[in-house]
Amino acid sequence: MTETDKTPTNQTEMMPAWRRETYGSADGFRLEQVPVPVPRRGEVVLRVEATALHAGDVRLMLGDPLLVRPIFGLTRPKYPVRGMEVAGTIVAVGPNAIGAELGERVVGELTGGGGLASHVAVPAARLVPIPPDVTSETAACLTVSAGTAWQALDRAGIGFRSAKGSVAGHVPRVLVIGASGGVGTFVVQLAALRGAEVWATCGERNSRLVEHLGAVRTLDQRTSPLADLPAAHFDAVIDIVGGMGLRELQRLVVSGGSVVLVGGGGGRVLGPIPRILKAVFLSIGSHRRIRPLAATPRPEILAKLLELTAEGRITPVIEREYGFDAASAALAHLEAGHTVGKVVVHGA
Repeated sequence: MTETDKTPTNQTEMMPAWRRETYGSADGFRLEQVPVPVPRRGEVVLRVEATALHAGDVRLMLGDPLLVRPIFGLTRPKYPVRGMEVAGTIVAVGPNAIGAELGERVVGELTGGGGLASHVAVPAARLVPIPPDVTSETAACLTVSAGTAWQALDRAGIGFRSAKGSVAGHVPRVLVIGASGGVGTFVVQLAALRGAEVWATCGERNSRLVEHLGAVRTLDQRTSPLADLPAAHFDAVIDIVGGMGLRELQRLVVSGGSVVLVGGGGGRVLGPIPRILKAVFLSIGSHRRIRPLAATPRPEILAKLLELTAEGRITPVIEREYGFDAASAALAHLEAGHTVGKVVVHGA
């Protein structure tokens, strides 16, 4: 079959998609009929089987902080369809989409969004084949959330054998702040898999879950403030939620240890930028570095995560699954906060 044969000729075919043309809350999304995308050079079109949602979807939905709007749409969203973590089947292949095969199940991260539709166009280079024993719902959860967790541990120097620069036989101790969310549940599992002793913060109702994922101790910050922990107690701190002073986080790690900032709010205009700049300042000349993380799509990491999942060594925590017709309710649930693990929307 030639590339021309693989590319659909009917450009007027329509599909359902959840759209909101302005920034705002989830209740403003509407199910509309829009043209099925045609793959451009290097792209494929997926029939979407599952879309996992994460905190970044809410940020872009609200246009918060304002700093993101010059990139994702100054006055209205550049990507009116949410959903960046997508798994599906390739149904059309564009020119020069190297390695893509019709009918293949794949997973990958979208730029900006587009997953809450029946079909979506994706650069082929961002996609990874899904192993036969891994469901599309499970695979979709790995792209952003698990990928971010992997990169956070790498940035902290927590490898599969020992902490970076540690002496032989030393078991690194890692503190995960915000362990029950989408990224946090993966950080706990991957840190334990890499041989670390994992401490984690979460609400009391989620402590058993987080311990099951691999944490040896859980802390509810409402009753066990981190300020009460001894100094230099951890080789690495992975801060996912923010809200704690940077100097206090720095106090918790050993000399040569790292604090990695994964997320954590910030102001309405600049978001986390002031905190990141302060982290850079506090790290100057310090043996306790504070390292902001800007996770990026890494297909080679996604392939490793799929392999670990197929082997049963990591498992996404899926709190809720929604049918496609209830996608706006899924966004509303995520917007309300306190989601445990992941939220998944099935394909149309």
